[in-house]
Amino acid sequence: MKTPLVVIVGRPNVGKSTLFNRLVGKRDAIVHDKSGVTRDRNYGSADWAGKEFQIIDTGGYVPNSKDLFETAIREQVEIAISEADVILFIVDVRTGVNSVDIEIAEMLRRSNKNFLLIVNKVDSEGFESSVADFYRLGIKKVYSISALAGRKLGDMLDDLTESFLPVDADKPEDGRLKIVIVGRPNVGKSSLTNALLGHDRSIVTDVPGTTRDSIDSVLKYYGQEIVLIDTAGLRKKKRIDESVEFFSTIRTLKTIGESDVVVLMIDAQTGLEKQDQKIIDEAVRWRKGLIIAVNKWDLIEKDNSSTKLYEEEIRDKIGSIDYAPVIFISALTKQRIFKLIDLCLSVNDERKKKIPTKLLNDTLLSEIERVPPPATGTGKEVKIKYITQVGDHYPVFLFFSNYPKNIPEHYRRFLEKLIRKNFGFIGVPMTLSFKNK
Repeated sequence: MKTPLVVIVGRPNVGKSTLFNRLVGKRDAIVHDKSGVTRDRNYGSADWAGKEFQIIDTGGYVPNSKDLFETAIREQVEIAISEADVILFIVDVRTGVNSVDIEIAEMLRRSNKNFLLIVNKVDSEGFESSVADFYRLGIKKVYSISALAGRKLGDMLDDLTESFLPVDADKPEDGRLKIVIVGRPNVGKSSLTNALLGHDRSIVTDVPGTTRDSIDSVLKYYGQEIVLIDTAGLRKKKRIDESVEFFSTIRTLKTIGESDVVVLMIDAQTGLEKQDQKIIDEAVRWRKGLIIAVNKWDLIEKDNSSTKLYEEEIRDKIGSIDYAPVIFISALTKQRIFKLIDLCLSVNDERKKKIPTKLLNDTLLSEIERVPPPATGTGKEVKIKYITQVGDHYPVFLFFSNYPKNIPEHYRRFLEKLIRKNFGFIGVPMTLSFKNK
């Protein structure tokens, strides 16, 4: 099931980032009273009444500006409108209707997209009388809210999500393994897809960013169907100099959320870079299976120790994500590309693996007794009494303790390593939750 995409648009300084932060439940976007603070797009997940959606906070819309930055924002907003399922058009009750609001309203009407007009900064009843002025924009229904205080958000969110399906909607799930291939431009993602399929499904050139859209293909592999998703390359945000590149980035991040296993491709000649690590963080945040595929390995002069040294260098950079397997491939020569698919299948099986509660407790509690959690600040002994695994889509382990809030982060990492040492979960992020016994 595709997750609906909601885009927030409006002129600068009307409170778009404040609303974004309110909906995603954290302060992801920079909020400032200076126009144009939101230069990069912010992308997050939100839910309301059991319905989930993705949300984008765009930069302030300034039409006909000669400023290149404002021009880029305008183009990106226009592309975002074309791709969104629903648009939240934000205006400011304190400044009233101006020509920019009128232009945005006309653009939204021309788009034939579903959009909601939201009058922000209505922090109290005293501002309600000014809301009527916005009916001049020719939009039948107006929502007055305060993004900062959370005032009157419920009705707006009810209408926003009315057409969205609940997360537990009784619809048949696509049981096929979905593999998303991500990475920087020109690392060979499309070449890998084409090599696996045996024909050219994607355009391949030497120009980075040739693949603009996410492309789904079906690979038939030993009697089963696997969905391959080849995405546009992720660039550093400051290098996204085309509007279409901006939305390619958003689509890539969204596609990660809709996959089962993420294959991060890196170029053997350039190695793992900071942007690759951000992709890893995104895959872990979504709790997806993760594999690092080093492409163009055929171009590297190597001896018997080269592979081991290269892998050690990668693991040194990814730190605590040391459970992600690393495989060396060549999309051009097809070296180990089907071993990569076997590895994806294995990682997907690991995501679904369930450890019986008795086996968990018999195996882990004795080791925990040998290396117990440190005592609390009051000197009280912290004990873990019981462990069980829950979660249908990825592994979640519940630890029941007398002082669950006093278990420090370093000991939580120790417990995760203990689980992995005994039960595997290769390539699979996991969640450890601590409850009162």
